[in-house]
Order: sequence, then structure tokens, then C-alpha cells
Amino acid sequence: MKNNGRVRIIPLGGMLEIGKNLTLVEYKDEILIVDCGMTFPGHELLGIDAVIPDVTYLIKNKDRIKAMILTHGHEDHIGAIPYVLRKIKMPIYGTALTIGLLENKLKEHNIGKVDLHVVNDGDNVKIGKMEVEWIHVNHSIPGACCLAIKTPLGYVFHSGDFKVDFTPISGKIIDLNRIAQIGDAGVLAMITESTNILREGYTMSESSVGETFNRIFASTPDARIIIATFASNVHRVQQIINAAEKFGRKVVLSGRSMLNVTDTAIRLGYMNVKKGTIIDVKEMGKYDDNELVLITTGSQGEPMSALTRIAYNEHRKIQLTSNDVVILSATPIPGNEKDVSSVINKLLESGAKVIYESLGEIHVSGHACEEEHRLLQSLVKPKYVIPNHGEYRHLLRHAEVAESMGVPRENIYIMENGNVLEISEDGAKLVADVPSGDILVDGLGIGDVGNIVLRDRKHLAEDGLIVVVVTISKKDGKVISGPDIISRGFVYVRESGDLIEDSRNVIKNTLKELENKKLGDWASVKTSIRDDLKSFLFSQTKRNPMILPIIMEI
Repeated sequence: MKNNGRVRIIPLGGMLEIGKNLTLVEYKDEILIVDCGMTFPGHELLGIDAVIPDVTYLIKNKDRIKAMILTHGHEDHIGAIPYVLRKIKMPIYGTALTIGLLENKLKEHNIGKVDLHVVNDGDNVKIGKMEVEWIHVNHSIPGACCLAIKTPLGYVFHSGDFKVDFTPISGKIIDLNRIAQIGDAGVLAMITESTNILREGYTMSESSVGETFNRIFASTPDARIIIATFASNVHRVQQIINAAEKFGRKVVLSGRSMLNVTDTAIRLGYMNVKKGTIIDVKEMGKYDDNELVLITTGSQGEPMSALTRIAYNEHRKIQLTSNDVVILSATPIPGNEKDVSSVINKLLESGAKVIYESLGEIHVSGHACEEEHRLLQSLVKPKYVIPNHGEYRHLLRHAEVAESMGVPRENIYIMENGNVLEISEDGAKLVADVPSGDILVDGLGIGDVGNIVLRDRKHLAEDGLIVVVVTISKKDGKVISGPDIISRGFVYVRESGDLIEDSRNVIKNTLKELENKKLGDWASVKTSIRDDLKSFLFSQTKRNPMILPIIMEI
């Protein structure tokens, strides 16, 4: 795909979805990759561990890739990098915490030497024919930046994830002055996240949550306090630690990601913790309940998370009591509501007091609401607007907001993953798409689970399995033994004797009719067994189990 002095913007993830962010900015024969995230599977993706973007286009054009540039260290922005690095090698740039968290992931995946570069907000890096500037923004993780990518045709401005917080925990507000300067220099296109665009007004400051923690700690002086939040929300963890130190409590961290992220943040100077505040979970027995705060993962009801194991009394070192106060300091991600409710109910059944979003101001978003988007756009003054990181309803509302701010509707592009927006001095247009989609990660397998496998898993989950075993003589095609029927997830054989016996008779009749079939034509025999048994079982049960005939020759 030749590029003669044109800028191309190609999203491979993050369009019409929340998560899996990956956007390409191309100029001539060079490609910059902005972020490379994953998303967690919905309930329909049975057994799948993660979903990453299809990078077929990048593999095909790997010689043109100059670098990957990162906005921040959340999983939906860096989670797919270890998988992509198995196919493509490239330099990667990000702020210190972003690179620190990435290094942890690369170690977990046994990825060897990677060309990593730590940058600071305000840094400019010349990468091929383009130049990238990292500009500080507020978000729920330190080190978050928007990107100003300078091309010969003007800036491509990528917001990353952001909010406007005038009282941030880090003490450093979004660099609106530098963003305005970039806008004055001329922004060709603005790619902006849309996660919270449906909410009017402004997002509350993260510091407001700290005040809520102080009130809860003061009102529960005798209880043990357990708080679940995102491990990557370093500012939130810092505020919990601040409250613990203020009220003379020790802090216990639970969950591997919580331990890894906190350790990295402390090591890199993003968190301030007094010596002796954090203790090992093994030391809890030395302290009374009113001297402890537990910070744990599991705010989304994840099945293997620390909080879920605690709720179901499956944690080896932490057991709930009626003297516990459990705080869920996060909003359920769409699709996780049922899992979160189940965990809350289990916690309540144990006698613990549970505080969640509807019962207190214990969470604020890290994403900008509508008025913050208006402020950003007024400073950036882009010629073209490309909403991203949102479902269709988010992108559509973002387009409406952009249009109300004076951007012509024809200059606003609601794109799908794989679309190619080509911008030149003559204007912008969508051209031929590139390959895109989802790659499913299941254990060590990457992309080896497709629609057919998922269809079978869904079939098994919904209707169960019937295995039919028949032994047939290789010499004359006569049935020697069987048919034997094994049921898994369909009916309990011992309590369904009549149904199983009738099923055997159906198969016997099928085999009798097929006695004159050509020997060895087992495919047609299996098909006949499957079809006849399927019809019979549906007539008797109105269910369609997966039927697996096995024919053995002796």
C-alpha cells in the first residue's frame, strides 16, 4: 500500500468496543504503533483467557514499523504487547511506570531482550520522519500522557485515556497549556477516547475518594477493613495507604497483580509509603482487626481474584468474619455486573458489612466526561476528529459533541477496526480496509481457537454430550458389541434408564438398515447414527446434545 506524502490512521482495536486499543499512524513508508492492548472475554467466549487485536497487517508490514509508543500502563493499552513481540521486534517508548509494568509482563511471558525506552512527559523523540511528544494528563494511573505526533502535514493528536483533575493525587494537573500550544501549531487530526462521553459535566477529582476513605476509617474504628480496587489504580492504592497511616493501621496486599504493581510503583517513586506500613499476609496474626487494612484485587468479581476467593472462603490465608468491612472501590465494567453482585451477596452472607458504589462515594472514574471533552477539543482545534475507545453509542455521541463545537460533520469519522483513513492536503477519505478482528488467547494457544471451537463449546455448555460407542467386525460389518451410550451434561444415565435403552434401540435399528453399506464407509454410518439419534432425543427431551459416534473395528 504506497503512501505518497499522506497520513494514514488505521485502528486495529478500540473502535466500537471498550479495550483492545491499538492505532497506527502512517506517513509514507513508516508506521508508528500507538498502544497495543487486550480485553477480557465476555461470557460467550467460553474458556478464553484474553482477546488481543489481529496484527496480520503489522506482520506483513513489519519492515515499515519504526516504533511502538505508549500512552499509559493499563492492560487495555499494553496487555497484548508480549503476544505481538513474538512476531514483530520493535523499539517501545513509554513513561517510567508504563515501561516498568510492561517489563513485569515480559518477564511473565519469558520474552527476551526488548528495546525499551523510558521517556518523561514533555520529551520529544524523533522517530523516522515523525516526531512524538508526550504530554502529561490525569488518569487513574500515574505516567499517563497524550501524544502529539508531528508529521509533515501537521500534528496527529492522540488523547490516550484522560480526565481533567485540578486536585490530583500526584499534584500535577493535565498540561492544558502545552496542549493549547500544540493546537495553535495546527492539529491535522485528533483521536480521542470516548469512554465517559455519555456523562454530562465533569468527572470528580480522585482526591474526593480519599476523603471518603477517611470518613469510613473514622466510623469503623474496631473493624478490619478490606478494600478491593484495580491493582493499576496506583492513586487509589496510595490514598488507602495514606488513610491507613493516618489511623495507625498496617497494610496487607493480596493478589499477584496488586503486589507487582505496588512494588513497581514504590520502586519507581510513584508511591510514598512509610517504612513498616506494608506487612506480609503471614504477619496478620500479630495484629488486632482494628490495626489492619487489606488491599486486594477482585473489584470486578473475577473468578480467580483474591476477593472472590475470600468471599467463597477459598483463600488460604484470609477468612472473613462478621467484624470485617469490605469496600468495593470500583464501578463494574459493562458485562461484569452479575459477577460483582454474586461476590457482594457472598460477602454479605458471611456477616461482613459491604460498601459498594451505590452506598458511598468510593470510586471516581479516570475518564473525561462531556465538558472535559469540550475543553480539550477547544484547545486542540483539530481539522478532523476521530472518536475512539468506545462502543457505537459512545462514538456517535462523541461525534455529536465534536460537531456542536464547530467541526463539520464531514470531518468527523466514526471508524471500525481495520478502516483506513487517508489524509492529504486535498482532504480526507476512507480507503480500502486492512485485516482486523479478534485473536483469542486460551492458555498457551494464541489464535488456535476459532468460531467452530467456540460453537462446539457453547453447544456442550448448553446441551451436553452423548458418546455412542459401537464395535463392528472388519470382516463382515456385523455389530460385535454395543451400542454403549455415555452421557455428559445431558442426562444422568442411572436416572434415565428408559431413555438410554430407547436410544440404544434407535441406534441398533439404524445399524441394521446400514448392514449392506460398503465396508469402511464409516463417515456415512456416523452421520446416520448422529441424525437418527438427534431426531429421537429432540422428540423425547426437546434438547440437542452434541452426539459423538465412535466406531471401532476388530
